Amino acid sequence: MFGFFENEQTKKVKSHLMNLAALAKADGHIDEREMNFIVAVGKKNGMRADDVRSIVANSGTINLVLPDNDSERFDQIFDLVDMMLADGIVDDHEMDFCIGMAEKLGFRKAIVGVLVRKISVGVKDGLPREQIKTESESFLNYNGTHPNGSGL
Repeated sequence: MFGFFENEQTKKVKSHLMNLAALAKADGHIDEREMNFIVAVGKKNGMRADDVRSIVANSGTINLVLPDNDSERFDQIFDLVDMMLADGIVDDHEMDFCIGMAEKLGFRKAIVGVLVRKISVGVKDGLPREQIKTESESFLNYNGTHPNGSGL
């Protein structure tokens, strides 16, 4: 699958796929649409479908690596929320997991629920990711500020 000396980007992608798999399993099973979504995220990041499926199947064996910048943090929580919506049913466990992951990704506890809901509404309304990200910057304030002065 991957060599012993995998790079940091590969570790980040694998970590993100593991987070997505954990969310998919939050309601007790991985639905076909959820697996297809995880595979699509893996492919978008240069991975083969078989490798992605293997990562999901062996999810307990990979150390999670959290993103180290605000843009990647937003992209990860966006993908988690997008996948939560993939089966058309928002399970309470999935919502709780997304909110918990937003906190683990470093978003302030006070805004994670609002962030997850804002992304959910944007995805349901068909808004592009970058527009949702831009609109979210007004209330996001990661545990510091971005070099351009924004909170994202």
